[in-house]
Amino acid sequence: MNHVIRATTAEDWQRTKGLRLDALRDPVAKIAFLDTYEAASAQPDEHWQERAAGARGDMIAQQFVAERPDGGLDGSVTVLIERAGRQDVFGGPALVDQAHLVGVFVRPEQRGTGLARELFDAAITFARQLDEPRVAQVRLFVHENNARAQAFYRRMGFARSGLTVPMPGDEASVEHEMVLSVPAV
Repeated sequence: MNHVIRATTAEDWQRTKGLRLDALRDPVAKIAFLDTYEAASAQPDEHWQERAAGARGDMIAQQFVAERPDGGLDGSVTVLIERAGRQDVFGGPALVDQAHLVGVFVRPEQRGTGLARELFDAAITFARQLDEPRVAQVRLFVHENNARAQAFYRRMGFARSGLTVPMPGDEASVEHEMVLSVPAV
């Protein structure tokens, strides 16, 4: 199937909301996402509209989706740009300008087709092409028990940095930071 990989716009909010809710019903959602179906489904429409529109200014955020010819969405990834010296998503200072990938999801029937690679390529290209800030690395966090995701990230060139963080809500589990160096353009 031919998908168009593209950045979302504000008009996509209902479809991106539906995709996110489907992702949160996936069997691996508990170890793949920090959100729950119940919490996400309770969000007002404005939340989904802002999320689909992306953000600029102090926080650069952009969601990419894989759109089928019929308009349905089969996957997504979101890029958050963390600037050196400013707060990262965990509340600490980012050490370098970096892109942080979150919300990675591909529908089960599309897994193993190369769609996740296409989404990652779009997200990484977006981060590399920013004039300001100049992104030095791309990072993500993956649950210690999410072996399939870890294997995919390694194939994409990511490696564990050595940093681990406790899994929110399950302090006995950890997430591993994986990073990809971004060569200067």
